[in-house]
Amino acid sequence: MRAAPTILHLDMDAFYASAEQAAKPSLRGKPVVVGGLGPRGVVATASYEARRFGVHSAMPTAQARRLAPNAAYLVPRFLLYRTVSDQVMELLGRLSPLVEPLSLDEAFVDLEAGGVADDSASARVVGEQLRDAIRAVTGLTGSVGLAGSKMLAKIASEEAKPNGLLLIEPGTERELLAPMSVRILPGVGPATGDHLRRAGMTTVDDLAEAGEAELVRLLGKAHGVSLHRMALGYDNRPVVAERDAKSVSVEDTFDMDLHDRVRVRTEVDRLADRCVQRLRAAERSGRTVVLKVRRYDFSTLTRSETLRGPTDDPGVVREAAARLLEAVDTTGGVRLLGVGVTGLADYTQEDLFAQAAGERAAPDGPAAEDRPGELGDESAPGAPEQETPEQLAARRWPAGHDVRHDTYGHGWVQGSGVGRVTVRFEEPESPPGRVRTFRVDDPELCPADPLPLVRDPVDYSSWPASLPKSRSGPGSSGGESRP
Repeated sequence: MRAAPTILHLDMDAFYASAEQAAKPSLRGKPVVVGGLGPRGVVATASYEARRFGVHSAMPTAQARRLAPNAAYLVPRFLLYRTVSDQVMELLGRLSPLVEPLSLDEAFVDLEAGGVADDSASARVVGEQLRDAIRAVTGLTGSVGLAGSKMLAKIASEEAKPNGLLLIEPGTERELLAPMSVRILPGVGPATGDHLRRAGMTTVDDLAEAGEAELVRLLGKAHGVSLHRMALGYDNRPVVAERDAKSVSVEDTFDMDLHDRVRVRTEVDRLADRCVQRLRAAERSGRTVVLKVRRYDFSTLTRSETLRGPTDDPGVVREAAARLLEAVDTTGGVRLLGVGVTGLADYTQEDLFAQAAGERAAPDGPAAEDRPGELGDESAPGAPEQETPEQLAARRWPAGHDVRHDTYGHGWVQGSGVGRVTVRFEEPESPPGRVRTFRVDDPELCPADPLPLVRDPVDYSSWPASLPKSRSGPGSSGGESRP
């Protein structure tokens, strides 16, 4: 435990939904829900306006629609979120060499290791300056927690939401935690929380008073000892700069169970290609290919195959996933498929057999997708089930995604169906735009990449040294101290 609150936790506010509101002027101040939009879709993030109706992350989208029928429901745009996340992480990297990302929108920073803070006053200034910098560069807001440990810094940022800063003075941890629910502590999920509630423990103070021996009796040695220390405010975990990914994977849940075996194989090939794209984006390779299949009855099967060496070759991953699929019975229907790669490495060992096979195939005739009878030929016997026009439109024009029209410029998809796609034409810094409807095959309309949320962001290349003193220092409405 540190004597100064020099561990910072940043948590962007309703990140996906806030990014969508920043990109779409017509949605600002309105309820926005980002997630899967099919019958089995799940909410990824809800804006604060949507949360007032009871919508929250991990909720089925169908339930969210019942609670907030007038909200905007959008498919995630991970290209945009990754771009904004990279901008935020670059700012954090200017504060310290010890930055521990937890997700696209959340990270710990060791301010002491960066030499930018060594007491409460300097830590607060840096925290406020960081919030200013994030707003200037991305147009979004983030909440900051400052404390002498990672656990308390994370609790502080949660208490500061939205768009706030909370500093917990070292020595006040026990007093602060005492009245809080046991669920606020790391490792206390619904099951553990219910177990503790049945034992008469609902607050952190209850855990502290119960003592280590009682918690060990209830939860086991490792969990009981750890939980008792956290209840007393103790947490000496360091900020770890490198959190190495152990695997890369992608998965899809289908609106309707897949029964056609060839369609299942096509989806596995597509997921394998997406998985390799992520693998290459991370500049990694992997040795073990994993296939995940969730069947109609919710039973989930996982199969894996270890290759002779690491690879990032999409053909090798596709072939391995296809071999794994052959050993899985999909007769009753498939509701979810996933392909992943584990055993990651920073280098690639080429698969000589796959390479040789490719060289043999190259001189002879058309590619696989052009040959009759292969998966790419929909007219061939045993081809995948035909998608309806609505399914094709939803796949090509996902709600919320960017488009460009030769006449009307940049816009985003409000919805599609019955052979039509509705687009609102606006940009992040424009007024709310007009809505127009086109045929789904309009030759002037095409998908586009997201635009920057801030057209001319403030240059923070020399930050933090030259950053002017924060506008919201101690005593202002932007920051708070506990106790």
